[in-house]
Amino acid sequence: MNKIKLCATGALVAVALSSCHIYKKYELPVNESAIAADFGKAVEAQADTTSLPYLGWEQVFRDPKLQSLIRLALANNKDLKNAKLNVDIAHAQLKGAKLSYFPSLAFTPNGGSASYGGSHMNWSYTLPLAAQWEIDVFAKILNRKRGAQANYEMSQDYEQAVRSQIVCGVANVYYSLVMLNQQLDLTKRTSEIWKEQVESMELLKEAGRTNEAAVVQSRANYYNIMSSIPTLETSLTTLHNTLSLLLNTYPQTWDVTSELDFTIPDNLVNGIPVSYLAVRPDVRAAERSLAAAYYSTNSARAAFYPSLVISAQGGFTNLLGSMIKNPGEWFIQLAGQLTAPIFSRGQNIATLEAAKAQQKQALNTFEYAVLSASADVSDALVTYNKNVDKNKYLQLQVDELEKSVEYTNELFMYNQSTTYLEVLTARSSLLNAQLACIANWHDRAAALISLYQAVGGGR
Repeated sequence: MNKIKLCATGALVAVALSSCHIYKKYELPVNESAIAADFGKAVEAQADTTSLPYLGWEQVFRDPKLQSLIRLALANNKDLKNAKLNVDIAHAQLKGAKLSYFPSLAFTPNGGSASYGGSHMNWSYTLPLAAQWEIDVFAKILNRKRGAQANYEMSQDYEQAVRSQIVCGVANVYYSLVMLNQQLDLTKRTSEIWKEQVESMELLKEAGRTNEAAVVQSRANYYNIMSSIPTLETSLTTLHNTLSLLLNTYPQTWDVTSELDFTIPDNLVNGIPVSYLAVRPDVRAAERSLAAAYYSTNSARAAFYPSLVISAQGGFTNLLGSMIKNPGEWFIQLAGQLTAPIFSRGQNIATLEAAKAQQKQALNTFEYAVLSASADVSDALVTYNKNVDKNKYLQLQVDELEKSVEYTNELFMYNQSTTYLEVLTARSSLLNAQLACIANWHDRAAALISLYQAVGGGR
């Protein structure tokens, strides 16, 4: 009968403990959050490893000059080095949590001597080896280990996020340099044309074909173009210094391509599914943080239950009770200790309430990370597609303005009811449209870089 009662009691205790989830492994809270449920489906979906989030940065950024700069940045960047060190720290903490399952051993030799009333000095010594082992009945060590595992994986995700930021940051600065170089080259070539135009206007004035006002206007426009060159050169210097900082080196001028060629196949940028957000490192890190908070809550629950520690001590000693015996003898001691919280219940309740609140905070952070990532992907994709559409019209505008410059210049040279103001307007409009085309190319490149980063690229 007593055995039956004991078994029934044990079964009830086991059910009670399992209902507290102190042994249960973390799962996405799909019943608490619709966003978590959607994310869970995305994680379970079979991923296309040829799609954009799974492409290495070498496959996306194929310019050899840019690739060498990215490699240099990944090798030298201090933020990435610190992120790697954080991974090492978390890994060491995980190893420590795993070792908690094993007994702790300590060797603590000691000795002493005493003399009373001039008696003979008798030396005593003990050479003990002590072992202590906490039996993880109530999953205290288990939850600490699982929490350390979640933190380790989260540090890896943060490292990947930093790597992705560095790769995309270098690419952004690189293509900004390409854009400014193109704009500077176009501006200088246009200034030469305007310089020739000024000379032509001076000759026409001498021939009586135009007046001083037209000559002055042509000079003013030429000076206006020349004044924009120092601004572009200043911006170039600033960007070169920014790139040097990313590469963790002294300011210098970097060699970049002169080709306006940066594209990703259309099948990689049309219709990015939400499932790709499961690859994004900051979203994964937010989920790991939620898992770590879950295990912290479990640890707080486990604090309500007793701790069972088994200890053993053995060694060699010559101190036997109040007697000192030479030579000494071997000894062994075994003990068990059950520690149950009594007066700390209120403190444990407060700790559990705080852990539950932190878990809810982690869930809110995770949900926001998913929504923010979705918005980033949508923004980048729309920006890229709209800039593709914009480029078509800008190219058509440049074609028409080139014809306009040609026609108005011919009409003016042949004195057919066209003023020099129309020539100025046509040339200025053409330059602005050409500069806008180059800027649009950069906007498309920047949108693709943002899209690549938004889906967690750079793995």
